[in-house]
Amino acid sequence: MEPRFVPQSEPDGHTVQDSAWAGEARAAAGCAGLLLAVSLTVDTCDGGLNLPTALLWIALAVAFFVVLLPARVVAAPGRLTVRTLWTRTAVRTDRLATLRWPHGIERCLVLTDTEGGLVRIDLRVLLANPPLWLLLETDARTSYENGILRDGVRDLDRLARRVERDTAHSVFTTSGLH
Repeated sequence: MEPRFVPQSEPDGHTVQDSAWAGEARAAAGCAGLLLAVSLTVDTCDGGLNLPTALLWIALAVAFFVVLLPARVVAAPGRLTVRTLWTRTAVRTDRLATLRWPHGIERCLVLTDTEGGLVRIDLRVLLANPPLWLLLETDARTSYENGILRDGVRDLDRLARRVERDTAHSVFTTSGLH
């Protein structure tokens, strides 16, 4: 199993990016390609494949790919960027104004900074990638200590406990102690 995050050195500091994103993107492309191949094959065997039907299946496969393609998360000290197929959003994590993790079934963390940046990040990305979490937590604590982060300290503490619990559970499971 390949590591989830690959640290990379850059002139302005180190950057962490989700190395599993490439595999997830390949899986999305594979699922969309499989849907297209099966659909075209079934239509061809049925004798009903024509240009409009083929274009419809292609459009459906593209839509399926777009839905399955995960957001790409890249973090560096002081910055977190989330890229989707059409958007790129970023926040200054060292200048966080709010951090919200809603109670309930929503698995999305919402971050806003003092410059108006807003990012939504899937909680699974943070839970599966301790280096990303550590960068975010360090910068969020800095924002709090500097008096910038006023809304979300409880959510930050709750999230820290969740990450620690999940990490401990993973360690015990991997070592066979669970």
